[in-house]
Amino acid sequence: MKGIILSGGAGTRLRPLTKVTSKQLLPIYDKPMIYYPLEKLLSAGVKEILIIVAPDHCGDYMKVLGSGKEFGKDVRFTYEIQDSPDGLAQAFILGENFLDDGDNVTLILGDNLFEADLTDAITNFKGGATVFAKEVPDPERFGVVKFNDQKQAELIIEKPKEFISNFAVTGIYIYDNRVVEVAKSLKPSARGELEITDLNNWYLNQGELNVEIMDGDWIDAGTFESYYRANEWAYNRAKK
Repeated sequence: MKGIILSGGAGTRLRPLTKVTSKQLLPIYDKPMIYYPLEKLLSAGVKEILIIVAPDHCGDYMKVLGSGKEFGKDVRFTYEIQDSPDGLAQAFILGENFLDDGDNVTLILGDNLFEADLTDAITNFKGGATVFAKEVPDPERFGVVKFNDQKQAELIIEKPKEFISNFAVTGIYIYDNRVVEVAKSLKPSARGELEITDLNNWYLNQGELNVEIMDGDWIDAGTFESYYRANEWAYNRAKK
């Protein structure tokens, strides 16, 4: 299993803070934001990790994270620049060379914090795709899962205008080694992006998408409100 941390984008919703550095390098209590998703991969034994960054701040990531050796004996970081944030599924196209040996991959967003222990889901992954859904009060901000009466996923809709359900797809995704070719086959959405929702629906249509309900807190720290909540969450967690 390899890992990808998608840490690009301009972070416009957190300006003026992101005029200084990347959103994912801003502090969350006592460490940079990206450390939290990074720790999820490392704790699951993922040691080869591609970090996709925006061009303006790639040097900052090298200073903070380096080669990976500070995080473990066999940990190795590779970096790739995302010139334009053209959708989450673009991560697999940018990471094609990194994934050219046919490994499965876990993609995690650099501004997402998870309380749940995801180790078993990552280490026991066999094939297809696994995503994690969480009940949220504002599902219209996310890809939303529609379940049937048997609690099986029927469809995932990106930022639905009409109510589908309260279950949003969180920012961690596990895929088998077909994901690069599937991502390359996607067409840009109306907003010009390669949508991770379309990628997930491809696996769903093959009958190979596993949707797990996530326990514990999940914070997408991309707004000032959620950024504040992330700091409060990390502080309370550290004090425990």
